[in-house]
Amino acid sequence: MLGLAGDNLDLYAVLDLFQKSKTIEAFEKSLNDEKEKINNLDLNLDKKVDFIKVVTEKDSNAYAFRLQVDVTKTETQDVAVILLNKDKDEKVSLQIVGDEELYGKDYVIEPKGNSSVTANPGYKGNDPVTVNVPATTTVVVQSAPIVQYVYSPAYVPYAPPYYYGYYPPWFGFATVMAVGIYRSNNWYHHGGYYGGHYHGGNNNVVINNGSRDQINHYNNSRNTSNTVRNNQDRGSYGNGSIDRSGNRPTASTRESNRQSPSASNRQSPSNRQSPTASNRQSPSTSNRQSPSVSSRQSSSNFSSSSSRSGSMGGGRSMGGGRSMGGGGRRR
Repeated sequence: MLGLAGDNLDLYAVLDLFQKSKTIEAFEKSLNDEKEKINNLDLNLDKKVDFIKVVTEKDSNAYAFRLQVDVTKTETQDVAVILLNKDKDEKVSLQIVGDEELYGKDYVIEPKGNSSVTANPGYKGNDPVTVNVPATTTVVVQSAPIVQYVYSPAYVPYAPPYYYGYYPPWFGFATVMAVGIYRSNNWYHHGGYYGGHYHGGNNNVVINNGSRDQINHYNNSRNTSNTVRNNQDRGSYGNGSIDRSGNRPTASTRESNRQSPSASNRQSPSNRQSPTASNRQSPSTSNRQSPSVSSRQSSSNFSSSSSRSGSMGGGRSMGGGRSMGGGGRRR
């Protein structure tokens, strides 16, 4: 898992659902249908699943279907964009790009038949050899009902009439499920796609010039919500957070950042206590010890002098021996 809000909307499942839908309106309805269990987003943290609306943009034979959530009355957050393009050779490509706030930087998923990188069918080992070949006609994508509909004369552009607080009557405000349960429910959608963070070469997603132009246009016009960004920076959606560069610090990093100032705050009082302790000890020790020592010494001097005087007194009593001697003279 990413540790981001996007963990609650599996884009593999979204792209799978998109290809199976007959119209854009039907796709939007299925995406928000509680029975499908695909949408588990809660960007405003009200413990209710958010409604995702689909906004269509068109440029010649290229379409961009924005998935958006009205987080508040004044804030809209782009979740992802589905890019559908037909080139001059009538070849159709399909990709979904996760928004950076929810999925990190450069999170792209596409059908396997969509890529110009194919596995060597003659290799049977554990590390398949890949060869670069020209992109072939994407039969899977072109045969998708919604692709045929979009590029047919029967296509009618769809504009969602919904906004924050106003949703279709069939939308039931489902309770958000635990992310672990949600992920396990949708994992089976991942089989037919390349995807993830292609930046760094960890998968076989190829971004051609047409798709790159669409992605750049999307990035330049994307909608972001301060509510989502603040919740993300606090780590409210998972075990990680994301900075503006797209790097996600780990939970241990955030924990150490929280502990370091608190530790210094705890140590600073001890620094204040050390001088007070020395101030208390130094005068008390010197004041107590110096007079006690001098008083004890003076008394001992007095004792020694008294003992000497006593011995001198004994000397005088020895003078009494003279009286004893005197008694001898009387004898």
